[in-house]
This record gives sequence, structure tokens and C-alpha cells, in this order.
Amino acid sequence: MIVVPDASIILKWVLEKDHEPDYQQAANLQQALLNEAIEIRLPTLWRYEVGNILGLKKPAVAIELMSALLAYEFDEVPLRSEYALSVLEHMREIKQITFYDSAYHVLALRTKGMYVTADTAYVKRAKQKGHVVLLREWKTPR
Repeated sequence: MIVVPDASIILKWVLEKDHEPDYQQAANLQQALLNEAIEIRLPTLWRYEVGNILGLKKPAVAIELMSALLAYEFDEVPLRSEYALSVLEHMREIKQITFYDSAYHVLALRTKGMYVTADTAYVKRAKQKGHVVLLREWKTPR
């Protein structure tokens, strides 16, 4: 199973669990990765999103936390022309969503994977496209 978690999910793996809603679900997803029950694919923009948050919120440990995440060596998909244009088309169809969210979702659609996000508003807007689930509703594959 291919899973495309967005930056908010990845950040839950390294931020204090007491301050992170649905932390246990994010930890379950991380464990599924470690158990090789899932594959993770990400748009390369995850590095910018995660790096930005870590640099702003955790500057003293940002390098250490980012290093830990980079050690996963996720399968990353660059935003080349066709992919980037598909993201913009997706945004036009769904309306009021960001390029970032759309990039994760389009990747899930293209790989027949599942986009996992903690963004309730996004899921509400885009669920008709399929291949998207809220973190709190994500089930570990058996």
C-alpha cells in the first residue's frame, strides 16, 4: 500500500506528542512504515514545508529533527511539468485548496495510494476525488 502523508503528519513524528492531536495515529502510520506494511511517497516539497516549520518552531533542534526525517530516504517525486500542471488542474476542480495539499493528493491519485492528512477542511472539499483520508480515520493495513 502506498501512503502519501502530508507535512503535518510527518511533523507529528518529531514534535512533542503531548501537543500533537492524533499523535498516536501518526505513530501507527510511522510504525507501519518501519514494519514495511506501507510504502511512503512524497512530493519533494515536503522538505520545504517540514523544514520551514522546524526552523521556525524548533530552531535549536531543527537540524537534528530534519536529519532524523531525511534518514528515512522517502521515495520522493519531483514536481516536473506534467505533475505540476496536474496539481493546478486539481486545484481548479476542487477550489479553495493550496498547491501544497493538492500536490500530495495528486500524487496519491497518480500512484493509486492514499493521501493521509489531518486537515478536516481539505478532506471535506476533496473527498469526492477519492484516495484521501483523515489521519484519525486511517487504518493500518493488516
